[in-house]
Amino acid sequence: MTILSRRSFLSLAAAPLLAGCANGVGSGGAAIIDARVDSALSFLYSTYPGTRDLAGRASGILVMPVVTEVGLGLGGSYGTGALRVGNTSVDYYSATAASAGLQIGAQQYSHALFFMTPDALAAFRASAGWVAGADLDYAVIDQGEVLRADTTTTLSPVIAVVFAQSGLRMGATVEGTKYTRIIP
Repeated sequence: MTILSRRSFLSLAAAPLLAGCANGVGSGGAAIIDARVDSALSFLYSTYPGTRDLAGRASGILVMPVVTEVGLGLGGSYGTGALRVGNTSVDYYSATAASAGLQIGAQQYSHALFFMTPDALAAFRASAGWVAGADLDYAVIDQGEVLRADTTTTLSPVIAVVFAQSGLRMGATVEGTKYTRIIP
């Protein structure tokens, strides 16, 4: 007898909803993911110039250029992206999350995880499946559309930036998202 955790059940329940999303799944591999990552980083740096400085201090950046999230009671999200060290993609990852509760809608967004220390980057790369949790800090965008990352945030091992949100559902976060290495 197999016992499924709630997260596994929700992931399986959300899979059919996410299967038709245009986020690069099964659509041609590393070259497409890299092109989307380049585009997402270009948008991020031009829209929020403060992220360029953050990137310059980071040991690596995981960029998820398109994450699609849907929910109707049960919900889930999925996207693919690349881990960049310097300007080179060194690994490719999928990001999945599941949720349950009062929710309806769909949205797409991009996010980047800035690994600020070599230890944080090494722990991420060594894990079989890393889950974003309480050790993650967010850099927020204030009303003037300027990225604000205070001293406390910049001393954090991992900083998340969620950007380019669109859709009928707002409030994207990456906490609870599982990242798994893939071969595109």
